[in-house]
Amino acid sequence: MEFGLQFFPDVAPNQKSGQQYFNEALHLVSLCDELGYTNVRIVEHYFHPYGGYSPNPIVFLTAASQRTRNARLITGAVLPAFNHSLKLAGEIGMLDAISNGRLEVGFARAFLPHEFVRFGVSLSESRARFEEGVEQVRRLLEEEDVTMEGQFHSFKNVTSLPRPTQKSRPPFWIAALATPESFVAAGKKGYGLMAIPLAGGKMAELIGLYRDAWKSAGHPGQGRVMLAFHMFCSLSNAEAVAIARQPLNDYLESLVDAASDWTSGSSSADYPGYDKIIAGLKEETFESQVAKGAAWVGTPKDIREAIADYHQQVGGFEIASLQVNFNTLPVEAAESSIRLFSREVMPYFTNQVKAASALASVV
Repeated sequence: MEFGLQFFPDVAPNQKSGQQYFNEALHLVSLCDELGYTNVRIVEHYFHPYGGYSPNPIVFLTAASQRTRNARLITGAVLPAFNHSLKLAGEIGMLDAISNGRLEVGFARAFLPHEFVRFGVSLSESRARFEEGVEQVRRLLEEEDVTMEGQFHSFKNVTSLPRPTQKSRPPFWIAALATPESFVAAGKKGYGLMAIPLAGGKMAELIGLYRDAWKSAGHPGQGRVMLAFHMFCSLSNAEAVAIARQPLNDYLESLVDAASDWTSGSSSADYPGYDKIIAGLKEETFESQVAKGAAWVGTPKDIREAIADYHQQVGGFEIASLQVNFNTLPVEAAESSIRLFSREVMPYFTNQVKAASALASVV
């Protein structure tokens, strides 16, 4: 198993400026090589404290590429619904070059109705825009003199520059929340899967659908699954809870507020059951997230047990993407947490030769 740092800004200007947030985040990125975190990931969202500080993952990851020589840089994820394919392909090629071929590209459909309204894009075009955008970007990165007639974007004889440093292109990931079709589609295409235990749901079943689709399509291996978790590690469980509890509860409240349109009238066939998903998230708390294994908070021993339990529960996953400075959690606390996690938790799971015995030793 690999462990990476995920940055999901969830702050308002009166809590923390953009300058402060990104200075703190990049400081944490600078510790990746020393501490063994293998990737850095950031979201794309707009207009709301929930994610709104990160309208362009490429910008942050470009800065991050200069703070680590080894970590992979992952968009988690870019949104074709709000971006022209030609622009995305060019930016991807540019960052792949700047990072010496360390970029991996995650794509998502977006799910917050307020973003669609402000961009003037219909929720019911979400899946079509996503599928068209991913395919157009793929061809622009893999081929030259590309011509495509799309429903939303069309172009003739385009060679995107700069050409990707990785051949034939950076690896692709697909973000999925709870719609089974999204998990199956990622597997069929041979792309990695990004998922979020935070929303609950039948994660083991959904990952199983992904892996079955991967194998049925004839791809070698079983695919790659990246799951996102809030994480805070301390020598004392009481201290860990005291520091992380309110920021995580505030994060959950901010998410529900950003997605509140789903429970007040928004609907789309592209998002079946999202009203129920957001209503369910409204009932989530720090305690429920820790209990179900979606948040890893406590001592190193507590977290080792939580990782082993969840890994077994869902049938395994390859990468844990850790939110370590969520909401207003102080950067000093986040640094202490990731240092302790690196020293006392990661060795139990990162050595594949010892993986079986390590899992057995912590449960």
